[in-house]
Amino acid sequence: MNYFKQDKPFVVPTNDGKLIEEHFGLATTQTSNLSIAHMVAPPGWSEPHQNPEFDEYTLISRGKKKFEVDASPDDPFGRGEEIIVSAGQSILIKKGSRVRYSNPFDEECEYWSVCLPAFSMDLVNREA
Repeated sequence: MNYFKQDKPFVVPTNDGKLIEEHFGLATTQTSNLSIAHMVAPPGWSEPHQNPEFDEYTLISRGKKKFEVDASPDDPFGRGEEIIVSAGQSILIKKGSRVRYSNPFDEECEYWSVCLPAFSMDLVNREA
């Protein structure tokens, strides 16, 4: 077959209110070279800093999301660049970047994420 239509994305279990639906990747298609996921982050959501071993492309479809990029863990002030990406905009966070994702805003943020290679907990390197 020359195509695969995804109509049953894998819903990743979370405990922070964030919806993650993987359409292609390790959990759904056992694809390790690429993952594509639809996500909805609730107001006030955030993740710990991480240093992923994959490039992550993010396209915001509704709301906005904050990216803190290359904030050094040794910097007592947590300095790094803060970037706000809004609906209709996209961003690439390159592998090896120290990054923190959050939605400190009053509305949900809906977005799509593409990771090369595929997202994996073994490659995300989240800080404790």
